[in-house]
Parts: sequence; C-alpha cells; structure tokens
Amino acid sequence: MTRELNTEELDKLIELSIKAKEKAYCPYSNFRVGATLLDVDGNWHTGANIENASYGGAICAERTVFIKAISEGQRKFVALGVSTDTRHFARPCGICRQFMIEFEDILPIYLIQPDRSYQKVILKDLLPDSFGPEIMKMSRVTENTTP
Repeated sequence: MTRELNTEELDKLIELSIKAKEKAYCPYSNFRVGATLLDVDGNWHTGANIENASYGGAICAERTVFIKAISEGQRKFVALGVSTDTRHFARPCGICRQFMIEFEDILPIYLIQPDRSYQKVILKDLLPDSFGPEIMKMSRVTENTTP
C-alpha cells in the first residue's frame, strides 16, 4: 500500500536527491546520479552512483540507496527520488528496476531534474510482467519428464 508524499516530504526528497549527486564517483561517464529513499518509518536514506574501471563493478545510485537501507534492516519503502544533471527525466536502468521490484512493485519514483522539476512514475509500470518474489512462491512441476 502506498501513500502520497506531503509537500514537506516531497521537498525533502527532491533536495536530498539533488544533494546526493555530490557524492557520486563517476570519473568515466561523468554522469552523476543521486538517489533518496524514504522508508515507512520516516527514515531518509541517500546514495550516489559509484563507477569502477572494470565497468561491471559499477553500482547505480538506486541500488546503492536500497542496499544501504536494506542492510540497516528496512524492507518497506514509501518513495524514491532519482536526480541527474540532465534536462531529461532519466529512468532507472534495467538491473536497478529488477533489483528494486524485489521489495516494492508499486513504489513511486520521482525523476528529478536540476531545476527541481520532477516526473512521478510507478516502478511496476517501468518493469511490466516482471520476475519478482511472487513467482518464486508459485508451485512447481516436480515430476521427472525424462525417459
């Protein structure tokens, strides 16, 4: 069950997301991303993208902020803010979408531009027909079909 952010929460989500970009380590792409996650207990978590020379070792801001919150024991979230330096509402990448859907498929994501304008999207709309936790709970065929 989601709830709408009030004006004060939305302002804080935007501000913290923009500020989180300052912590980005992106010497290869020069594409800063900051993310802020509000959990159901009212705690704010922030993260930034962290690149690596091997590229595959890089981690996006969205996964960074989720890992921080989850490793502190939180599993329920109200909203995510994602800020970039572009004049485009940049959406989370595919691996981040798959990672986040594990925890909250109807999570509101606020895509934030440098001028504080935003666009709200819902995670499950960005990853329709996803492979999520509910599929792992489904019954399985257990008969052996090999002759």
